[in-house]
Amino acid sequence: MDVRGARILLTGATGGIGRTIATELAARGGELVLTGRRTDLLEDLAEEVSGRAIPADLTDRDAIDKLLRDAGEIDVLVANAALPAGGTLTDFSMEELDRALDVNLRAPIVMARLTAESMTARRRGHLVFLSSLAGKTATAQESLYSATKFGLRGFALALREDLRHHNVGVSTLFPGYIRDAGMVTDAGVTLPRGVGTRSPHDVARAVIRAIEKNRAELDVAPPTLRLIALLGGIAPTLTAALQRGVGAETIARQLAEGQRYKN
Repeated sequence: MDVRGARILLTGATGGIGRTIATELAARGGELVLTGRRTDLLEDLAEEVSGRAIPADLTDRDAIDKLLRDAGEIDVLVANAALPAGGTLTDFSMEELDRALDVNLRAPIVMARLTAESMTARRRGHLVFLSSLAGKTATAQESLYSATKFGLRGFALALREDLRHHNVGVSTLFPGYIRDAGMVTDAGVTLPRGVGTRSPHDVARAVIRAIEKNRAELDVAPPTLRLIALLGGIAPTLTAALQRGVGAETIARQLAEGQRYKN
């Protein structure tokens, strides 16, 4: 479907990647409804892209239903919000574990449920889910994060088949390491030489391509990382050894330590 003129609800809009997605969608002619927890940043961004701001905390289950009611009829949902959820499982309190599951997995599923009914009735709409390469291959220090991102992938693939006959598209994006914004930048991690990155603009352009071309899945990562993700589904034990060799566990540990405050 065409982004131009579409009413688009974007979650996680106040993060660096979210802001870039918002500006790219607005430049393409989308009518934006933006949501996030930081009201001041959200309202400034909404003014910048001539959109509408609706603050919401996705860990509040009642807030999600209110958000969708306030947003009105939506043509496109871009589920971008996520918590980093890095570290070993025993690092998390039960409250933190529930927060990660609620934001990263439950909220996108519930929002899809609340928007899909109207979309199927109108035979128009698209759902975009921001997963991660960690949703294709597992890495040490990311058991909880990978659980949510693997789950999002399975949900989206099955939902795509369910909605195909109703002319409603479903896409999943799998970013790798993103420079200048997002988890790597927020955590202050310096990646080893040779580990490639992509930019927030690459993610935003992939969102647009997913919507307009109805792509099931799109990786936003250099060829080497895409290959590792592919191998992760075929030979997970071998892939884990390769990741240890290139320092993936060290990177994941640094990411977890640098963003622990967000959990």
